[in-house]
Amino acid sequence: MTADPRPKGRFPAALKPAPARTTALKGPPEPLRPQRLLAEAARDARRMTPASGLGLDTPAMQRRMVERLRLDGVHCEPVLQAMLAVPRHHFVDSALAAQAYEDTSLPIGLGQTISKPSVVARMMEWLFLGANARRQGHLGKVMEIGTGCGYQAALLAQVARQVTSIERLQPLHELARRQLARQSAMHIQLLYGDGMLGHPPRAPYDSIVSAAGGEDVPPTWLAQLAVGGRLVAPARSPDGRGQVLVVIDRTDQGFHRTVGEMVQFVPLKSGVC
Repeated sequence: MTADPRPKGRFPAALKPAPARTTALKGPPEPLRPQRLLAEAARDARRMTPASGLGLDTPAMQRRMVERLRLDGVHCEPVLQAMLAVPRHHFVDSALAAQAYEDTSLPIGLGQTISKPSVVARMMEWLFLGANARRQGHLGKVMEIGTGCGYQAALLAQVARQVTSIERLQPLHELARRQLARQSAMHIQLLYGDGMLGHPPRAPYDSIVSAAGGEDVPPTWLAQLAVGGRLVAPARSPDGRGQVLVVIDRTDQGFHRTVGEMVQFVPLKSGVC
């Protein structure tokens, strides 16, 4: 047998020194500065808009929502600006954040929903057409029936002098209190109680709006509406087949009632839970 002339390998293999290089340097070498890359990254980060909304580009989504409202016929500028100012995704479950700026109602628990942006905007726009609101340029003293998660109360606070909002379901009342505290919403009084009764201590109200619909508008709300004030609420349609938005204005001569578009709201109930 002929022996293998190749030398047996060794482990670990020895490293041969690299051949010397004779490249001349024109000056002292630049020192290694890993912190330079960190500084550049920090500078780039400062130029970027901070992320928000669970990674969603929520400001752009809000703007698209408002543009859709314009195209759909909402032209009251204070209402549109309020919709831009209040982030709707903060008032829904994080799992639904991606749907927050779609024109759809979303569940908030206990069988309740946050109303569609188009319905909220339309109701607020109609409130602005009340006599007192036109004269004052804002909604004045507002009573909201059905606080829910607090989104509409936050919007109303943008365009009113004072907001009183009543919720009959205690878990939702507490939820709205937490949500509105995050928004630093001012001049809002949240009440846990029976919205059917309204809140006489702060009456009369320039604007009354309800987020729940019943057979008809309770007389207690009408009694708390100021002269020159306007009430917008869902009620059963005249043919009994659904709900419509009802607009009621109070004048020196009495109440003037107008029936608006078909809607779908949660039922109006009395009592507290």
